[in-house]
Amino acid sequence: MLNCLQRLFKGKAPEREIPDALWQATLTLYPFLAQLPTGQQSRLRLLSSRFLAHKEFHGAQGMVITDNIAVAIAAQACLPVLQLGLAWYDDFVGIVVHPGHMLARREQTDDIGVVHRYSEVLAGEAMEGGPVALSWQDVAEAGHSAGKGYNVVIHEFVHKIDMRDGTADGCPPLPSRAARTLWHDTMQTAYDGFREKVAIAERFGGEPTWLDPYGATSPAEFFAVASEAYFVSRPRFTEDFGPLTALFDQFFLRRPEAVSKTQSS
Repeated sequence: MLNCLQRLFKGKAPEREIPDALWQATLTLYPFLAQLPTGQQSRLRLLSSRFLAHKEFHGAQGMVITDNIAVAIAAQACLPVLQLGLAWYDDFVGIVVHPGHMLARREQTDDIGVVHRYSEVLAGEAMEGGPVALSWQDVAEAGHSAGKGYNVVIHEFVHKIDMRDGTADGCPPLPSRAARTLWHDTMQTAYDGFREKVAIAERFGGEPTWLDPYGATSPAEFFAVASEAYFVSRPRFTEDFGPLTALFDQFFLRRPEAVSKTQSS
């Protein structure tokens, strides 16, 4: 289902941009976008316009996708690829928006062959080779939740970046073995330290972590959770994860030629 803005963009020149009033309203709702330097805001607006021209939004449970909803999601989804480029999202088209949290049915077989079926409440989900699902309730509140380092759109779209070289494992495609080694070593150290803090908080009543403890469940979730905070609350994130800020800068802020080399490798 296309909203009015998407119908307007279909078949148009890629430089056509989101109307100014709609873009300014989006910046007002999400201060972490409004705080970007002017040049980065302009690039984000252009990338978001191109994103809208190539992705398809679908409302679940009768939800109607308005221009405001589509632009809010597009702008936040494009933040991680502001320098990387939209080619990192070219392996899927659909974005499914739910009014609130969704219930996913899971099935898992344990080591002795017993099948366990259960349900999981989700704010979002990125499917390998498939669409991204998002809770609009969480997306709409992203301006307020940024202080906690939380952003469901960035979380799920970073999973998509992680999946570019296969199943999400906490390491995106990188240009060299040296880069992959540095990534693994830096991330593993941070992940191990974070898991220890979460364990102390949950088992022994220690101080709760600022970063979402869900990041302690796997390296892939740690990458996504850390990326949320890196983009929406960088100064606070850097206080706890300075080495990760430097590492993420090297990846997310790479020069276009370095990105092209990675994409073609």
